Amino acid sequence: MFDINDIKSRLERIEKLLVENGLKDKEILNFEEASRYLGLSKSYLYKLTSSKKVPHYSPNNKKLYFKKEELDQWLLRNKKDVVEDIDKQASNYLINNLKKF
Repeated sequence: MFDINDIKSRLERIEKLLVENGLKDKEILNFEEASRYLGLSKSYLYKLTSSKKVPHYSPNNKKLYFKKEELDQWLLRNKKDVVEDIDKQASNYLINNLKKF
């Protein structure tokens, strides 16, 4: 889905936007702020919240709020191994299984 360089560039863009929009020091974001923070359209963010695919809060079932820390964790889920990690796993597998023969 995303590679590590894509995630890094998104996080750098998010940091820049935070400084520009005054969101850097906020821990709790409203819907509009979360949309800007994630770089997602409001309609797509609403779709993610209604399908419960992004962590959010809705006190009194009204407005939507988001913890910035949880959004960061959500962005970094499903990490993909790089070739070096896959090679290391393969080597370890072969070493451990050759002992059995």
